[in-house]
Order: sequence, then C-alpha cells, then structure tokens
Amino acid sequence: MTTPAERLPAGLARRIALAAQGFADPRPLGQVGTRQLKRTVDRLGVVQIDSVNVLSRSHYLPHFSRLGPYPREALDALSNRRHDLFEYWAHEASFLPVRLHPHLRWRMAAAEQHAWGNMVQLQRERPGYVSDVLDRVREGGPLKASQLLEPRPDRPGEMWNWHAGKIALEWLFFTGALTARARTTGFERVYDLTERVLPPAVLQAPTPDRPDAVRELVRTAARALGAATETDLRDYFRLPVAEARTAIAELEEGGELQPVQVDGWGRPAWLDPQARRPRWVRARALLTPFDSLVWERPRVERIFGFRYRLEIYTPAAKRVHGYYVLPFLLGDRLVGRVDLKADRQASVLRVQAAHAEPGVDTGEVAAALAAELRLMADWMELDEVAVTGAGDLAPQLTVAVAVRGTAAAAG
Repeated sequence: MTTPAERLPAGLARRIALAAQGFADPRPLGQVGTRQLKRTVDRLGVVQIDSVNVLSRSHYLPHFSRLGPYPREALDALSNRRHDLFEYWAHEASFLPVRLHPHLRWRMAAAEQHAWGNMVQLQRERPGYVSDVLDRVREGGPLKASQLLEPRPDRPGEMWNWHAGKIALEWLFFTGALTARARTTGFERVYDLTERVLPPAVLQAPTPDRPDAVRELVRTAARALGAATETDLRDYFRLPVAEARTAIAELEEGGELQPVQVDGWGRPAWLDPQARRPRWVRARALLTPFDSLVWERPRVERIFGFRYRLEIYTPAAKRVHGYYVLPFLLGDRLVGRVDLKADRQASVLRVQAAHAEPGVDTGEVAAALAAELRLMADWMELDEVAVTGAGDLAPQLTVAVAVRGTAAAAG
C-alpha cells in the first residue's frame, strides 16, 4: 500500500533542510575541537575538496560556517593522523567518514569499466608502468606525484594536465589500491597503500553487495538533506539513476523515507522521518561555493529562490557577481553574496563585490555580514576587512565594516 504524501509548506522544507545540514544548532560557545568537527563530517557525510585557494581551501569552510572559529590543525588531524576521514571521489573529490569506505568499494571495483582516456593511453604506451608505481609505494613507502620525475604533457589550458606518474597514482587511488595518507602544506596528496592507512576495523568490515551499498549512500544523503527530490538524493554521491531510484523505492517501502509534496517544488520529494522540523532557524554563515547546502544549484534555487552560478571560469568582463562568490545565510534565507579574497601579504580580507537579494533589509544584512566577515578575518589571522569592490550592498557594508572596526578599536 502506497503511503500518502504529506504536504509540506516551502518554508518548513527550507528549515528542515537547514537543520539537516547543521544550521539550526547554535555555534559552540567554547573552543571547538575534534568532537564537534567529527560530528559535522558525520552529519554531512561528504565534504567536498577543491584546490582554489583565493580565500581558503574549500574543505575548511563548511566547518567554520557551522561551528565558527576552530583550529585548522584539528581538522587536518582527522584525515592526516587519526584517519577518521578518508579521501575519495564521492560527490567530487571529498573527505568522508571512514564508515562509508565499504559502501564505496563497488565504485572502486567498477573503475576498470570506466577507464579514463589518458589511463587507457598510458596502459597502451607503457604497459606495466602502473604496476611498477604500485610496487614502488609498497616497497618504498608513501609517495607524492612530484616525486615521480615524469615530463608534464604540453597541453596548455587543460585542467587535468597530468604527467604519467600522476595518472598512475590517481588511477590506483580511484581503484582503492592507494589512499591519501595526508596532504602536504602545499595541498599535495601523499599516497600510500590503503591497508597501511585506514583503521583495521574499516579494512576488515565486509564489503556490502552493491544494492545494499547504494541504499546506504541514499540513506546518508537523505539524513544530510532532510527533504529532497530524487535528483537531490542521487546527486549527493553521484549515484547511477536506476540504482538510486531502486534504493529510494526500497527505503520508502521500509519506512526510512517518507514521501512528501513540497509547495512550489513541482516534483515528488522524500523526507527523512527523523528530520528535525524547527519553527525557526537563526543562522549566520558565509558558504563556500562547494558547501553541500549550495553545491546543487537547481536545489538552491528551488529552496531559497536564489540563483547561483560559479563564475570562476567566466571571463572577468562577463562576471555578474565576481570570481569566488560566497552566499550569505541569515536566519533561514540566503540574503546576499560577496566575492572574497584573502590578501595574505597585506593581511586583509577583501570584499571585492557585495550584492543583496531583492526585498531584504539591507541595513540588517550589512550589519550581520560585517560581523561575520570580522569573525572570518580573525579566524584566518587577517588584520583588516576592506570593502574594495562594487555591488549594491557595498556602500552600506563599507559603513558597517567601519563601524564594527571602530567599536573593536574602542573596546
């Protein structure tokens, strides 16, 4: 018997989604440590990694957005020393709780079916090279791609302009033979045998059948999203369409997903039955473009009415809002966006553009944003916040930043 779909007001669905992502909880009053950081990763299931460093390495920001200032070395230790987290291709390149490793082994095992073009070429041109690289790690210990002295192909402008050693290491990483032991200060991945890195309990955990593993990934996505469409649930771990649909149907039949109709969404959705239903959310956060709250742009527009595009690869003259633009969450709404840059040499957090959403109280937004920018600057050990760019919010933000700076100097 099909369970009738509950009807959810759009505002409630939005608050459910924010609570599932950790934004309904107040930030800790005391020092943030390992326990809170680990709880955040466990809640999200996936923290995306990105190499852009104009402001900060992206994976540091979701924890700051939810918890406020924390010691970055404590987060590094979760993956580099404690190995409570591991790296793998989940949404994109990501940090994940180690409990999910067994549930991604099907993707590792299926790698041969989806070999990259440069990997096929490498195997054809240099048979045995990948095995030789694996043997070198096995016998010589952890290895960085920069330690394999291979010429880089002359293909200017290509994102994945990898030399043969990097291709081999990444392939072994994708198949699960290697994993990341650590990241260097320059963010280079240090590869090692998976069995030398992950905790024994994880290595010894049985490998689930693929349908069971996909079902667990959908279950994890549902808990992290709160209320979600099929596309939302599938996109979280980039799952195949047919398998994700089967998993959703099975979870619904088992009572682990509740069908809902959300006002204005215009498509079927599901709710985690254990999801919190807060009456209000009093969040204040800047969000990296790769935060799991906003990484699926159609979902952002559906939930928040906020049209968001990443303009990093857009020519500068054609950008609307800026290069590295962070949405600003205030209460339960996205109320503006800022293009930020950490000018480390000058010790300045630069606001290169600031825009408000239509209909918001720009004075309230500017004051709250100025406070969050000051908090971020302090966390990043930058002395000053400077509004140096354009945008309709920039004039009021300039004043709010100056007022906050004056108050801080006087206090």
